[in-house]
Amino acid sequence: MLSYQHGFHAGNRADVLKHAVLDTLLRAAATGPRPLFYVETHSGHGRYDLTNAQARKRGESDDGVLALMKGKPPKPLSGWMELVNARGEKDYPGSPALAQTLLPKHARMMLFELHPQENAALTEAMKGDDRIRIQKADGYAGALKLAPRAGEQMVVLVDPSYETHRDIEALALWTPKALKRWPGALLILWLPLFRDGREAEFGEYLATLGDAMIVGARWPVALGTESSIEGSAMVAFGAPAEARAKCEAIASSLESYWAQQA
Repeated sequence: MLSYQHGFHAGNRADVLKHAVLDTLLRAAATGPRPLFYVETHSGHGRYDLTNAQARKRGESDDGVLALMKGKPPKPLSGWMELVNARGEKDYPGSPALAQTLLPKHARMMLFELHPQENAALTEAMKGDDRIRIQKADGYAGALKLAPRAGEQMVVLVDPSYETHRDIEALALWTPKALKRWPGALLILWLPLFRDGREAEFGEYLATLGDAMIVGARWPVALGTESSIEGSAMVAFGAPAEARAKCEAIASSLESYWAQQA
């Protein structure tokens, strides 16, 4: 979908769960013995100014990352929050910026973003980093053409907009191809949790494809709220064992934290 721009939603509660878990997984991958090849299929801006007009139009970050920055976040989020606080609300790190910050100097990175404005913003945000290549192309098709070099560990993040039911169908078709293409890869999928539960069958399907870590958190939704989303989840195939418990703690603590804010 070329209408979706993540800047309207950056730093919201879905981002908090997604980025805190991604932070944990990338830190674990970065400590491994193999060089990394990091790929994103839907990259967005890379970094976001949560004070600009686009972000303030919906104000979704107010009860997301900004509430955590101004309050007392759950302890399992401390590593990610330290990075976020150091950058401030004018430079909130999206997933490309997290990878840029956390991955070693010898890592390679390929970022796909098809939306023209998003691609231009991503190119500007990532400029000057020789590790990074950016393609204005369909991330699903483009990623499957890639392969790690000998000895490299493949790490892939898939974070589509899920604007329509077809987005889940597309990912359901793509995921088994990716697992076959990159055996042993760390494959990370973001999955919104919808109020109508449309993702439940897809989640069950993913669990049949291999040893997947699935962690998620829901938040209370007030009556009359327009949003169709009531939670956020991360699915990771090939997640390092030492990272799983940390990711589970992040999700559990966030669900408790958000319940207390209701």
